[in-house]
Parts: sequence; structure tokens; C-alpha cells
Amino acid sequence: MKKRVMLSIRGSQAYRDQEPETIELVTEGQMEFVDGGWNLTYEESDLTGLAGVTTTFRVEPEKVTLQRAGKLRSTMEFQVGKSHDSLYQMEFGALMITVTTKYLFFDILPEGGCIDLLYEIEIEKTEGGTIEYHLDIRAID
Repeated sequence: MKKRVMLSIRGSQAYRDQEPETIELVTEGQMEFVDGGWNLTYEESDLTGLAGVTTTFRVEPEKVTLQRAGKLRSTMEFQVGKSHDSLYQMEFGALMITVTTKYLFFDILPEGGCIDLLYEIEIEKTEGGTIEYHLDIRAID
């Protein structure tokens, strides 16, 4: 059964030779328990630069998967100490990215919870930087 949730998302990106950038977003989404894990889904906005994209965090006992669909398509898997390759498909082309999870914590209950994620990213085998997410989830139904 899907539940309406309020998501508070803070994302920080620190790329080499650039000033770190932080984006904060509060948006409504949906939360559903399916096949032993939680799906948290929301629509991106102009604020994130990803309008027209649906983002889903799939939280399972051993990993978190970030899937994007729409104008941008990608699937990234996060497990501490492991690397995962993914095709990052955009309207104008595709890039191969590799994510290496440095920190992952989650605590999800039917009433809500949180996800903390820190990972390094390589783009086409070139060091990209560090990305950090913090999600607070609160059921509103």
C-alpha cells in the first residue's frame, strides 16, 4: 500500500577544482513496502535541474538503489565499500559512471525515517568528486 510522505532532501556535490554545491528540497512523494524493501519515489523539480525526472530510492537490507526515469535515466547501486558501474542516459547522450559508496545508513519504518549516503563518483573513468545525500521521510497519511 502506497503512503504519501513528505521528503526533506539535502544533496551536496564537491567536484575537484569547483566550489561545493548544496541543494535542499522539500517535496511530497510516495513510500511503499514491496518485496522486503522500501520504495521512496518523488518527482524532481526545476530547483534540482531535473524537471521531468522521477526519482526512486529502493532501500533493501544490504543496499540502496537510486533509479531515475524520464528525461534522465540511470540506476546506481550503493553498498559500503563496493563500486557500481551505471550508464547515465541524458537527452543529448550517455556517460558511463562509477559510484563507490563510502558511507550508508538508513532507518525506515512505516511512519518515515532517514537515509544518509556518501559516495565518490567517476565519470568515464575520470575522478568526478564526492556526493552526499541526507533524506528525512515523514508519513503524511
